[in-house]
Amino acid sequence: MKTRVAVYVRVSSADQKTGSQEKALREYVNHRGWVLYKVYRDHGVSGSVETRPALDELMREARHHSRPFDVVACWKFDRIARSLKMLISALELFKALKIDFVSVTESVDTSLPSGELVFQIFGAVAQFERSLIAARVRAGLMHAKQQGKILGRPALRQLTVNDVVQIRKDRRQKMTFRAIAKKHGISVWTAHHLCTSGIKQQISKL
Repeated sequence: MKTRVAVYVRVSSADQKTGSQEKALREYVNHRGWVLYKVYRDHGVSGSVETRPALDELMREARHHSRPFDVVACWKFDRIARSLKMLISALELFKALKIDFVSVTESVDTSLPSGELVFQIFGAVAQFERSLIAARVRAGLMHAKQQGKILGRPALRQLTVNDVVQIRKDRRQKMTFRAIAKKHGISVWTAHHLCTSGIKQQISKL
């Protein structure tokens, strides 16, 4: 059976046309001896928006158990992805579904050894980016601690020893954590934490 291709095209403004993208993609599909399954078109849709009707439809059909196509082809990476993270996510999904990906103008085709190498490079770059972000977060937290800053969400109110005792008493009387939180002006998590940890430990922190 011939390879079936889903073509995705997108233009950012309503007065633009997808014709040039489609023409190049159809020629590529014919050159490879593949069969065009369907053209998914998003007109006047910015790459920055979360929802793109045609792309969403393509992704839904890709996940279908019948898997109606074997390859997704586009004009450029930025037609599908608005960021490296989104691109890697899409490529990982296609790979898991055994669907190849082609970007015609960037000469990337994951059905070929060179295309698979590009996929691996993108994955390494994405991991590097995640590592950098994590390192910056850790450095920022460490710097904040060294400056004496209190991290995390501030308490809704300061509690006294008597407050803690009353909160635990309310809980023993079967009051819900949500009701306790509302009564004492604290978060539900704080109510739960105060009622499930040792009272000496809680009092020592006040």
